[in-house]
Amino acid sequence: MTTRLARVRSDSYVDSVRLMTATRVMGQRPGVEWAAAVMGTPANVEILSGRGFDDEALSRATANDLVFAVIAADEDEALRAIAEGGSAVEAAGAAEEATESGTRPGSLEEAAEALPGANLAVVSVPGEFAALEAQKALSAGMHVLLFSDNVPIEHEVALKERAASLGLLVMGPGAGTAAMGGVGLGFANAVRRGSVGVVAAAGTGAQEVMSLIDRWGGGVTDVIGVGGRDLSSDVGGTMAELALRTLAADPRVDVVLFVSKPPAPEVAERLLGTLGAKPTVAALLGAGDDARVPDGVRLARTLDEAAAEAVELAGSPRPHPGWGLAGVVAGVVEAMPRERTAVRGLFTGGTLCYESMVVLSARLGPVHSNTPLREGWGLPGPEGGHVCLDLGEEEYTRGRPHPMIDPEARIDSIRSDGADPRTAVVLLDVVLGYGAHPDPAAVISLACEEVARRPGGAAVVAYVLGTDADLQDVRRQRAQLEEAGCLLAPTAARGALMAAAIAARDPEIAEQVP
Repeated sequence: MTTRLARVRSDSYVDSVRLMTATRVMGQRPGVEWAAAVMGTPANVEILSGRGFDDEALSRATANDLVFAVIAADEDEALRAIAEGGSAVEAAGAAEEATESGTRPGSLEEAAEALPGANLAVVSVPGEFAALEAQKALSAGMHVLLFSDNVPIEHEVALKERAASLGLLVMGPGAGTAAMGGVGLGFANAVRRGSVGVVAAAGTGAQEVMSLIDRWGGGVTDVIGVGGRDLSSDVGGTMAELALRTLAADPRVDVVLFVSKPPAPEVAERLLGTLGAKPTVAALLGAGDDARVPDGVRLARTLDEAAAEAVELAGSPRPHPGWGLAGVVAGVVEAMPRERTAVRGLFTGGTLCYESMVVLSARLGPVHSNTPLREGWGLPGPEGGHVCLDLGEEEYTRGRPHPMIDPEARIDSIRSDGADPRTAVVLLDVVLGYGAHPDPAAVISLACEEVARRPGGAAVVAYVLGTDADLQDVRRQRAQLEEAGCLLAPTAARGALMAAAIAARDPEIAEQVP
């Protein structure tokens, strides 16, 4: 009979990296079925309660309390796992302290005093406290990258209205990616400087275009991530408008690239009307070909098309990432058992998931998801249907790190989806860059190989988002996945087209215009 055991350490706040380390250490112990090290937020306590943990101390836990939770074969194994988790947290903390010089500031005001002339603050605190810290940064004359999620919409509106009146940027909430002055912020990639300025209301969308521009010979001035809600009716595109005006006035910028999922119609009309002062590319994913754009603006249907347009406008040869892909998938199509028809996408990047669903649904019909494109396309989908999951969404990350940080979160899903006799393709993204896992391909490659090498099994199509300059080395990541039997896509959109080609038994789809 299994044992559920939770232990609470009061007033012991630790960061997500140490939580991930402790979770992994506990989960690797013999006899442990499940383990997690989390902060005692109400959401995390609710998750643990749903898993059957009912310790009285857990019910009193706060967001500043560290919680170790273990499901194990017996109580002794659970206690040993929790002890090892605690040791892992302490060891990671000691290592951090050993590498630090001087005293760390205890507040935004102390940090600003310690770094005179700072003009940007990164705010990453629980959502209910984030707006106050961002207001402090604005008062100090600093732009803000608001990394925090769960910030109330009314706080976002007030922050951005004030920032716009001050001529300052508030990037976020939930702004996962930006690059300012050559410095990558959040989940950014190491790219060369150049003449393309990017405004994005999509984190991995920004990463995709900046990485492809770098790969295809171009470079970026700045990448301004405005947060996924900025283009909603409630917020009204306040920061996107300021960011676009800023890039239009910047003499270093020759080409403006605007990336977003479909904005609210009235916001889209207003923002598109401001474009065109400089050559501009607008990638409004899923908006359709009927979107009206002013002269001087090119409308792109996919992120790779947008990056290709920007590179061409900046003076480099236009790339053609689809060439030759029909031949790559032809052999897989020929050998695929006829009962295998479904595409199962497991994504760490929300925008890459969204783009793939747009591409797939145009060729295969409804694609069901936890972030559905249309009403009625939610979960659960029909048996044997196409499914794409955004594993970075809150329901998958409560109590555990984001899958870009912890690739192990996908392993069970890769195996189970690959073992389903109806699955034709397991479609994956692997996102590199600052903040991401140091070697994600190594973590998932064994599971990929189990699927890809199985006789009569599903194909694994993988796309690696990154650059040669990223710490993880995009070439090394691709080589590991290729060795595991994966089909490698040149872009995220092409990965979706390759998957559609296999599922539809039509290799030519892989080379279609997205």
